Amino acid sequence: MELLETQDPEKRKLIETSDRHKRELEKEVKAISDKTEQVLKNAVIIGGALALTYFTISQLTKTRRKKAKDKNGESEEEEEDSESSVSAFISQLGDRVISQGSLILLDFAKDMLMEYLESRKTKDENS
Repeated sequence: MELLETQDPEKRKLIETSDRHKRELEKEVKAISDKTEQVLKNAVIIGGALALTYFTISQLTKTRRKKAKDKNGESEEEEEDSESSVSAFISQLGDRVISQGSLILLDFAKDMLMEYLESRKTKDENS
């Protein structure tokens, strides 16, 4: 059956064209699925980072609630926003930023020292 199809040049040309279009469509579908997968991964990473940031900030800035009774005897919750709690939060945040910065700088200095020692070692071996 294939022998008859390949003998007719018109049919052979149409079959080749059909195969070429099929391959192109498969490439496009694969490209679209790869892009979609990448977008979903980015969305999950961004969502996770936002959630982690939210939970971290909410844990760091916990405010104390104080029950107060109004004139009708009903209790209401009021947030205590004193300057001491804000300054304590800023102090804690500053301490954490300083410690993280120090760790990064120490790691960088360690890498630079290792590179320097390696270069001296290779110079000594070459001499």
